[in-house]
Amino acid sequence: MLGKEPSGHRHDAVRQTRSFPKVHSMTLRHGRELLMIPGPTTIPDVVLQAMHRPAVDIYTGELVDMTDRCLADLKRLFGTAGRPYIYAANGHGAWEAALTNVLCRGDKVLVLESGRFALGWGETASSIGLAVEVLPQDFRKAVDPAAVQARLEADTAHEIRAVLVVQVDTASGVRNDLAAIRAAIDAAGHPALFMVDTVASLGIEPFAMDALGVDVAMCGAQKGLMTPPGLGLVAAGPKAIAAHPRADLVTRYWDWTFRDGPEHYMKYCGTPPEHLLFAFRRALDLLLDEEGLAAAQARHALLAEATHRAVAVWARSGALEFNIEEPSHRANSVTVVRVADPALGARFVAFCRDRYGLVLSNGIGDLGGKGFRIGHMGHVNAAAVMGTLGVIETALVALGIPLSGSGVAEAAAWLGSATADDAR
Repeated sequence: MLGKEPSGHRHDAVRQTRSFPKVHSMTLRHGRELLMIPGPTTIPDVVLQAMHRPAVDIYTGELVDMTDRCLADLKRLFGTAGRPYIYAANGHGAWEAALTNVLCRGDKVLVLESGRFALGWGETASSIGLAVEVLPQDFRKAVDPAAVQARLEADTAHEIRAVLVVQVDTASGVRNDLAAIRAAIDAAGHPALFMVDTVASLGIEPFAMDALGVDVAMCGAQKGLMTPPGLGLVAAGPKAIAAHPRADLVTRYWDWTFRDGPEHYMKYCGTPPEHLLFAFRRALDLLLDEEGLAAAQARHALLAEATHRAVAVWARSGALEFNIEEPSHRANSVTVVRVADPALGARFVAFCRDRYGLVLSNGIGDLGGKGFRIGHMGHVNAAAVMGTLGVIETALVALGIPLSGSGVAEAAAWLGSATADDAR
């Protein structure tokens, strides 16, 4: 018959005659770059578009209503009946706001190490005149609640005024068990304030401030909240509000009392960051109403597990391994990978970016030069994560890193099974 040929013959012929240029300086990066770092994260187009508008009156009307709605939604987001505050600041500014509103010069704080960022919060505390004690913990493990309890029980004079911890540390990739830490504080019978950094967890991991007994929580809007960097967020519970009047570190800009004042401009201690607020309002609508907070948390859990399954396969060869050893302590927002060959760390991140257009992060803190970090938080879906895993596996092959199977295939099989249509 016309056109009939043996099965596969024509395609075999094409494969035999086509030739491809060998990749040297030529790259496959041209196209839209894929940002998969642990913050700032990709900003949704509708959030970017929300900022493309003129400034408005800061004293009456739309912006006043927007502030009220943002503050109300922050209570939903933090899971608190307490008081939320919005600062024109990054996460480091929110650290300072949290500390200065409840503590006095010379007060002691206990920093629970589990990576780099609780230590950073402690460094901020030290710089403003607080006494800082670090409860040390291996970079590969979560905070040990038993160690917290033992240290607080030893503090019979109750010199420690606050306990500082991160829910997720993006340097180590750990997720700390906040309920267990709260239980340790209670078991010790200690009155210290419980203060939590949720920068890499809010909107991603379950977090209910009041139910967890958290006294102060802080966040930045540039990660799970899908907003351009520049908004620091703080929520204060009853115990923190009660501690506020004695705080002698607070300055006018950070001061909760001033920001609780009747005039709209006082909510921001001056001109509001209008266009960031336009963006934040749209991002909150996406997260809380269009997707739903529980659905967003489930999405992050699924995508994180797919990533963890892929890394577990790649790790079989011994060339790679997880930084966090206990699977249940691995975060849903970032996966931190160690490399056996230290020379591979920074080279691998640069190779993925320059050859394929995938932007990952280098290791930092104790992992500096020894690994890389995959961010999977915020405005991210299955296509982005599976594409990221595919590029990582491609880069491992291109660089001659031994593999003992396909992590991409494992991730696809698991994610497909986990999201199978029950009606099929």
